[in-house]
Amino acid sequence: MAQFQYVGRHRTGRITKGRLISESRREAVLKLREKGIAVTHLQEAQTNLFNKELNITIGNPVKLEHFVTYCRQFATLIKAGVSIVDSTKILAEQTESKALRKALLQVEEDIRGGTAFSDAAEKHAKVFPVLFINMIRASEFSGTLDESLNNLAATFEKQHVTRQKIKSALAYPIILAIACAGTAIYLLTSVVPTFASMFADFDAELPKITQFVMGASDWMQSFWWLILLFAAGSVAAIVIAKKHPQGSYYLDHALLKMPIFGALIRKATIARMARTLSSLVSSSVPILQAITIVEKVVLNKVMANVLETSKQSLERGGMLSEPFNKHWIFPPLVTQMVRIGEQTGSLDTMLSKVADFYETEVDMAADRLKSLIEPIMVVIMAGVVGVIVLSIVVPMFDIYQHVQ
Repeated sequence: MAQFQYVGRHRTGRITKGRLISESRREAVLKLREKGIAVTHLQEAQTNLFNKELNITIGNPVKLEHFVTYCRQFATLIKAGVSIVDSTKILAEQTESKALRKALLQVEEDIRGGTAFSDAAEKHAKVFPVLFINMIRASEFSGTLDESLNNLAATFEKQHVTRQKIKSALAYPIILAIACAGTAIYLLTSVVPTFASMFADFDAELPKITQFVMGASDWMQSFWWLILLFAAGSVAAIVIAKKHPQGSYYLDHALLKMPIFGALIRKATIARMARTLSSLVSSSVPILQAITIVEKVVLNKVMANVLETSKQSLERGGMLSEPFNKHWIFPPLVTQMVRIGEQTGSLDTMLSKVADFYETEVDMAADRLKSLIEPIMVVIMAGVVGVIVLSIVVPMFDIYQHVQ
């Protein structure tokens, strides 16, 4: 595959230029012709080490805050009467994200060639989330594009805030635990052996606490590689399990059942599901299609399985809330709100209220968790360090008395 630079005239008379990837010059010309572009100049793009553009990305190439800003600005331009193609061009020039700019320029080119915006965006699945594409596709038929874009911006914004709260609540104890473990390992491998050699010169029985710490120090120095092997094996096992549906299901189940943190993750998962499904239903996306989309974006296999069961219930003529009522992941509040929404025809409103409630719960739970964990971790760290220091100080007093 090679990259070609081209200059041509679109069927509308507009001069256009850009790049495309193709196997040969002939195929490149045919691709451009299909888009309505008559090629006037075509050459293979230079890809040496000095001007080659690296397209290596890890995770989502577009930051969520950049995408939220894009949705807000897009909605404003559409509401002001600016056409979709002109709005796309303007936003491509204004966005700070290089990946989003590149995708928007290609989307603009496809739109000018007669492709619908949702179909053009779908070609860039790494940039445009599946939720965005399906809500835009629904709004193209209903003529409510500006409203859908505002809903999308609000949805992504709230998801970002909730995600940051979860990360903050989980990162704090992890950092403290790593600091505690690092301190203990340093003392056991560097400080304790120095005193151990000194104590060995005195033919005296050491206290039990000193004997225990000395034994831990000897083990750490002899079998440190077992700790690294266990850590590497654990990471590898998690990565492998995440790649298999059943393994991923059990990992997500374990996260939800985890002491202390499990309740927080469960609330965040419910909030994400309710917010996404509410946005899709309010944008007139068919309920079965909406549930399929939520299964992909909810990021939890346990929740996705329940949603799949709910979809099957709807296909049989049942209700969405029936499988919710039978599964432990959904509290009675969620089941009751969803049932009321189904009975009154206000499912999107009820789901939005559920999302609001659990997003607030996540905020408060994250703050409580941090305030609770901080003193606990400090006490644990002080205890570990204190035991090691005490194991050195106690025999030092014995030695001092013996010398006197």
